[in-house]
Amino acid sequence: MKPLSVSHYDVIVIGGGAAGLFCASQAASKGLRVTLLEHNDRIGKKIEISGGGRCNFTNIHASAENYLSENPNFCKSALARYSPWDFISLVEKYKISYYEKKRGQQFCTGSSREIIKLLLDECLAHQVSLWTSCAVHEVSKTTHFHVNTSQGIFTSSSLVIATGGLSFEKLGATDFGYRIAKQFGLSITPLRPALVPLTFESSDAAFCSNLAGVSLPVRVGHEEMNFEESLLFTHRGISGPAILQISSYWSREKELFFNLIPEEEKRTCLENERSSSALLSNLLSRYLPKRFAEAWSERHGFSKPTHQYSDREFRELLSLLHQWPLKLSGTEGYPKAEVTRGGVSTSELSSKTMEAHRVAGLFFIGEVVDVTGWLGGYNFQWAWASAHAAAQSL
Repeated sequence: MKPLSVSHYDVIVIGGGAAGLFCASQAASKGLRVTLLEHNDRIGKKIEISGGGRCNFTNIHASAENYLSENPNFCKSALARYSPWDFISLVEKYKISYYEKKRGQQFCTGSSREIIKLLLDECLAHQVSLWTSCAVHEVSKTTHFHVNTSQGIFTSSSLVIATGGLSFEKLGATDFGYRIAKQFGLSITPLRPALVPLTFESSDAAFCSNLAGVSLPVRVGHEEMNFEESLLFTHRGISGPAILQISSYWSREKELFFNLIPEEEKRTCLENERSSSALLSNLLSRYLPKRFAEAWSERHGFSKPTHQYSDREFRELLSLLHQWPLKLSGTEGYPKAEVTRGGVSTSELSSKTMEAHRVAGLFFIGEVVDVTGWLGGYNFQWAWASAHAAAQSL
């Protein structure tokens, strides 16, 4: 049998997603010899489908308040040293057309493939050695890191793990990064799907599944967190931006509360129609989707003309509209989750360099770390910022 070749580099990056590609190019731009290993047949698969194929590549409002972590201050250093405007400058350098959709979200006007090409071009410009279909069999460390792969043995002084989380297994997601962390004695915080649709309690299934396809703006709250976005009913549960956002905070034993008429103007108009002779469901249809208004009114026994309700009953109606409880049974899991909450504990890493305190030369960046962003470009910004932090210290 032909012996496997051995190639030595200054830096090995494992993972060809946003964080890995950006870190590799940034490190190579300093003159380091860098190789990137990706087990898929092509790089950037998750980037390609992001933002509906247009890649919500950053959010100009990104700050520590938009991230979940056991240490909420951990991400501050990296985010401060590589801002959304820094990545936007790179996008503009490559003449990629982009636009702001809402609330600071930046999207490609064309295709997410433009961001992939940008990252590839940056790697190629700085002579990063890229390997695809390269399965990693074993990682070890003596004086150097040794990475045994299907394409040969690679050695390096520094090793960067940028393998992402468990979401989107169909795109090749694995627990590789967590296994490497455990191998080197690093702790992992509890893992769970995040930015994910939620599923119904059995008692609510018939009511909600009949509304599949109905969408409406809501304000959803869970403990201290509130998001005002759209809610979408599906055959299995509820989705839409409001649900994806709150899912990162939701716990199974807790109810979610929905303000079904969050707009102040609509609330005032509804309250002023206290004496209307219209059926309540018909009145609510002026402010809510008709299918939802009818089903919701029937579910809660509101079947009379509006003016026939007593003052107490009308106050109870308004209270329920403004704080409608819904108990959910679970999530649709990693196959439908945008990201994984949890990861390599931030207590194990330097917030300035992303290097493991106890293993010199070992770095973790991006989603594999216990830093989870909101929906809307925040996770891409963490990928760029954490990758930049690691690259500057390699």
